[in-house]
Amino acid sequence: MRSVNFFIILVFVVSIVLLPNEANGKLLRETQRLIDEANALGPYIGVVIPNNFEMNPLLNHPEYKGTQNFIDIGGRRFRFGSVGEKPVILVMTGLGMLNSGLATELLLSFFDIEGVVHYGIAGNANPSLNIGDVAIPQYWSHSALWSWQRYGSGPENKLPLEDAGDYTREFGYLNIAKYSTKTGSDNLLGNIWYQPEEIFPVDGVPENRQHIFWVPVNDGYYTLAKTLESMELEGCLNTTSCLSTQPKVTTVQRGTSASIYLDNADYRTFIYSKFNISPVEMESAAVALVSHQQRKPFIVIRALSDLAGGGEHSNEADTFIDLAAKNSVDVAVAFIKLLVNNIASSGHGSSDV
Repeated sequence: MRSVNFFIILVFVVSIVLLPNEANGKLLRETQRLIDEANALGPYIGVVIPNNFEMNPLLNHPEYKGTQNFIDIGGRRFRFGSVGEKPVILVMTGLGMLNSGLATELLLSFFDIEGVVHYGIAGNANPSLNIGDVAIPQYWSHSALWSWQRYGSGPENKLPLEDAGDYTREFGYLNIAKYSTKTGSDNLLGNIWYQPEEIFPVDGVPENRQHIFWVPVNDGYYTLAKTLESMELEGCLNTTSCLSTQPKVTTVQRGTSASIYLDNADYRTFIYSKFNISPVEMESAAVALVSHQQRKPFIVIRALSDLAGGGEHSNEADTFIDLAAKNSVDVAVAFIKLLVNNIASSGHGSSDV
């Protein structure tokens, strides 16, 4: 009797394990069918969007024609529609580098994507730009991959594992002691050296790493973006609240990303003087790195919502986030419409800076 009961329990346990697998298999087959049907209507422009407040203005934009079709994969929803006559797939990433990298990888792995347009808001490190301006950088970096040097070592000292090719002193460092509140005083935090990313391009040798710090946007896309510099942007939140400077679209040299919300004036000043950074935010470098490795042309469009750490009383993003989001959407839509009648280069830019 005991062995019969054991057998019944065993069958019950196995059924509990197998039934979800069978259900998952059916789900995966159905998802793959939907993906195949969608790709038959491609190729698409992939539109990568950080958050809901940046997505909703596009969903409600008169130039965006959405469909009822969507496909859910890996916790992401891929929405189908068009901008002008261009088929697009929208995906929201969520906050930070990990989320944006994963969402972009899913987009490019499952769907027939000819190019990526990433837009949103950003902080501003460039004192010549203003709130509401839309900045389109030529290069992106991830500026939170560091080698943190031990106290007492300096620029003349090799970093750990530098000889093995893991770390480098090529891109410079931040000396934290220079920002002490006591002039001329030292501290134990030492130097932070900026590091390039390891990448594995789809057309490279698997597990044979390459390195890149400044990720170039597509040359053709960047040239096309320059034609938007005469575009008029919204400068008012409402009939009574307007920016003091009319916002503009501008192409700039560099932007940077890290999973860090930057609201510190000294660090903002440092990265601008060190790297000529304009927009600073939390997602674009991951989109750039994945697109670059997948050999897909991409462009990043970021509207400036605040001077990072430079507000007189508080961070201006709380006030101007909606205006900045709208301006970023308007420029992204205008860019996608340009793609209908323009064939951007299939090259991926030059890493020379």
